[in-house]
Amino acid sequence: MSQENNVIYTEQNAKMKAAYLKAQSTFNYFWREIYWEAKRVVPAHDLALVKIPFQQKIEGKEQPLVEHMWISEIDFDGEFITGILQNAPNKLTNVAEGDTVTRKVSEISDWMLSIDRKTYGGYTIQALRSDMTDKARENHDNAWGLNFGDYNNILIAHQQEEKEENLIEHPMSKVMEKPARDFFTENLDVVAAVGENGMTRLHTETIAGNKIAVGILLELGADKNAKTKTGKTAFDFATALNWSHLIPILK
Repeated sequence: MSQENNVIYTEQNAKMKAAYLKAQSTFNYFWREIYWEAKRVVPAHDLALVKIPFQQKIEGKEQPLVEHMWISEIDFDGEFITGILQNAPNKLTNVAEGDTVTRKVSEISDWMLSIDRKTYGGYTIQALRSDMTDKARENHDNAWGLNFGDYNNILIAHQQEEKEENLIEHPMSKVMEKPARDFFTENLDVVAAVGENGMTRLHTETIAGNKIAVGILLELGADKNAKTKTGKTAFDFATALNWSHLIPILK
């Protein structure tokens, strides 16, 4: 964690710090779901948010003023998260609602998805819920209009309780195996294409944790040694994002 982050998190209790770290370590699942949401004809998400700490130096004070606020309309390139600030700050004057902001995964404090009003992630919220009375939790959840479930069992993947395999491969990835194979086979230029930032389709599928697509791309000759302009291979992204099921095939 950077020195700046240490400043931001100094006044937080151990439970909240643990929530930040858990959100950072599971952000890959959030992005995987965002990736597939973009491909759905009918949207499934009620909301998809990332929480970020913003700070502002105050004259005469040693510690900066800090507010944790939510961003939406999330994009992610494997290194940097970009989104639109949804909150109007309470005290900060150096950011405003509607601003576009960019942060590294190691700088976020939370993420949360809702599908069919059921939440995934939301670690800081669950930390707060854990200290509430039953009645206060009920009022809190009703105010959000969401089912936050058990704060001791925070979910990260849709229907993971019913289908544990969803923690390894997104269900839409399996459904789309044949269409994906047909598309890539018929469009080998897509397999070899390199974007302005050096990103290939192998990079983007790896970032989203899609083993089936990664396997197809490799079969069709995708270059696993291709690097982005920041020097990242698909293997680097798989490692950084903790996609352990992709690491062996990308080595």
